Amino acid sequence: MSVVEHIINIAAEHEKNVSGQLDKNIKKIEKTLHVTIISRDSEIKIIGTEVAAKRAKSVLEQLISLSKRGNEITDQNVDYALSLSFQNNETMIVELDDEIICRTVMGKPVKPKTLGQKTYVEQIRNKMIVFGIGPAGTGKTYLAMAMAITALKNNEVNKIILTRPAIEAGENLGFLPGDLQSKVDPYLRPLYDALYQIMGAESFISNSEKGIIEVAPLAYMRGRTLDNAFIILDEAQNTTPAQMKMFLTRIGFGSKVIVTGDRTQKDLPRDVVSGLDIALKVLKNVEDIGFVFLDNNDVVRHPLVQKIVKAYEEYEERRSRKQK
Repeated sequence: MSVVEHIINIAAEHEKNVSGQLDKNIKKIEKTLHVTIISRDSEIKIIGTEVAAKRAKSVLEQLISLSKRGNEITDQNVDYALSLSFQNNETMIVELDDEIICRTVMGKPVKPKTLGQKTYVEQIRNKMIVFGIGPAGTGKTYLAMAMAITALKNNEVNKIILTRPAIEAGENLGFLPGDLQSKVDPYLRPLYDALYQIMGAESFISNSEKGIIEVAPLAYMRGRTLDNAFIILDEAQNTTPAQMKMFLTRIGFGSKVIVTGDRTQKDLPRDVVSGLDIALKVLKNVEDIGFVFLDNNDVVRHPLVQKIVKAYEEYEERRSRKQK
């Protein structure tokens, strides 16, 4: 197998950003693609087989493009660029960098970081109801929250409603102290965390007091009709079929609904069927309902989360094959 050599020019101000601390990004690319990379005097030399060197060149060019746009190169950027190179995907990561949904209270841009997330955001824009299905860390709830806040700021909706079923994650919490709101708040904490990060605690409290933002357990949705609202149902895998039907039939005119869930993390009793699983079968051919399935390639948390998700997926596949 013939060995080829590619040379990429890189400005000094981007070299450190692309290479990473102690050249950790370069080392990861070398180890993953089995190439040798030499960085010296504003040049990056890639040595390897024709296929491997081409992939490494593509990865580095994408990272350089991101750096030129003012981005700090993260582990997730490197991992995703490597993932795209193995898929022979011509899409450039820099294309994802064009779309900013909103900014957090600290000024950090919120934007899709993978092709799956970009598809998810596009579906939210174009469909009345969207199901976002995928493992932990794929940004299902966070991106939906960002889209909801953006819609509210643009006067596309009058209200944001965030809900999730109050089911204990395999633990017996007993009788929690306090009033009804205090009892359900622990179940809704992940939603509060995302809201605080995107819009700030003061803004959230102000809008909550005005009734513009509502965070409530799913049981509170019964009997209501929700017009001109952006509604997010989180942890939908823990709904029963009756709860899911009840929720979806609350939708009024001018509303948009996002249903998020991870089908591998159900906390329902063993003999109870998930309302999310039933909804995916029943509604798959209904017009104006979008379905987006994210996977471990869309995980944007710590890279170790991606490995954990993948390990569990492989384990479930092996167990399923044995049972068959």
